[in-house]
Amino acid sequence: MSTVRIVAGVPLSEHLADRIREVDPGVELISDPALFPATRVLGDHHGPPPGFKRSADEQARYESLIDSADVLYAVPDGRRSALERAVATNKKLRWIHTQMAGGGAMVASANISDEDLQRVTFTTSAGVHADMLAEFTILGIFAGAKNLARLQAQQSLHEWPRQRASVRSVGGATLLIVGLGEIGTAIADRATALGMRVIGTKRTITDVPGVESVYPNDDLPQIVGEADHIVITLPGTKYTEGLFDADLLAKAKKGVNLINVGRGTVIDEGALIAALQSGQVGSAALDVFAKEPLAEESPLWDFPQVIVSPHSAALDELEEDRLVDSFIANLRKFLAGQPMAHIVQPELGY
Repeated sequence: MSTVRIVAGVPLSEHLADRIREVDPGVELISDPALFPATRVLGDHHGPPPGFKRSADEQARYESLIDSADVLYAVPDGRRSALERAVATNKKLRWIHTQMAGGGAMVASANISDEDLQRVTFTTSAGVHADMLAEFTILGIFAGAKNLARLQAQQSLHEWPRQRASVRSVGGATLLIVGLGEIGTAIADRATALGMRVIGTKRTITDVPGVESVYPNDDLPQIVGEADHIVITLPGTKYTEGLFDADLLAKAKKGVNLINVGRGTVIDEGALIAALQSGQVGSAALDVFAKEPLAEESPLWDFPQVIVSPHSAALDELEEDRLVDSFIANLRKFLAGQPMAHIVQPELGY
């Protein structure tokens, strides 16, 4: 077997680099820590921080390595411009594993020719965050149902209310999962274990374990009013942008609890703010936003009934391991000439 040269376009822990090398004797992995800033915090493996700049000699060496690859582990530096350059310059490149679960949106928006889109296969790490995002969803469900904001306010005031307020039961409540992919399926598994009634939407209608009814996304206006809790797992595409607008939120049950672990662009944030102010949306748990970081002046920071998570719900000490697990699973298929998983479909945006 001929050698397959894999170049890491972002920082990669040495023990994980060794795991990739051990997949097959024909695998050559190049990962040069000297070309990246020192890892400081969880998440640095996604690419250098804003403002990072190599010397001219370092950048030339980095680009030379990128241009020598048959396969790229991650978008170079996690930047769209570097992705465009790599695809246009390296004509031997066969596969880019974008590493990011939402890497399809970057590929779809990049200036890449149709010829290069046919030549290079792009994959993502879709599904690696499913368990962590399902856990965050359960946190959001309980925070809304048990009125965590009220409890925190009373505690901060050292207040034992004269008349105790009621809370809502999670068991028996209806959860609408908008996007029954791997994340949605993991959420459904946990929600049914709590005794929730689960319904959901899916681009391709198939049965999903634990889900009572599966609908197309076009049916959302007809079913959104059934839900006590709604969780969005959809990717950010031209088809999903602003899907949850004022009209759709108005059709939801009064006081609905809204959770978003997909992409922030799926929600019209102006409409959400208005719905929170009116009480149409009673509470929310948001891990993603239309523009990140969330602007300091955004009213979303100031609603006590809103959990603002800085796109960190899936970030733990094992994330990099899971990303490499996903890559290795596809690498084995690539070497065997088998169809890989989670191939980007640029026309769909993911």
